[in-house]
Amino acid sequence: MNTTDHSSVEDQASADLVSVTELQRQLNDLLKQLSPERLRVLTDFAAYLANAESDTATQELLAIPGLLERIKQNQATPQAQYTSWRTLRSDV
Repeated sequence: MNTTDHSSVEDQASADLVSVTELQRQLNDLLKQLSPERLRVLTDFAAYLANAESDTATQELLAIPGLLERIKQNQATPQAQYTSWRTLRSDV
């Protein structure tokens, strides 16, 4: 990747952050205008959206072939068999 590509990625990340920050500010301003009943509805909807996003991420992970089996295998590995990353990579 050249420096132009890296700069472009950073610019996009910065723009996304500004956009998210602006959206959060707008949302906070709007929240102040809502009645308690509407706030409850919005809270329920936000919980639904967060749950749907979490479910999507979970499905993406579960779609990785063999991931669950590798996790279970790693959890069953005794810690005595682990190797410190510092001994594996001295350049980090």
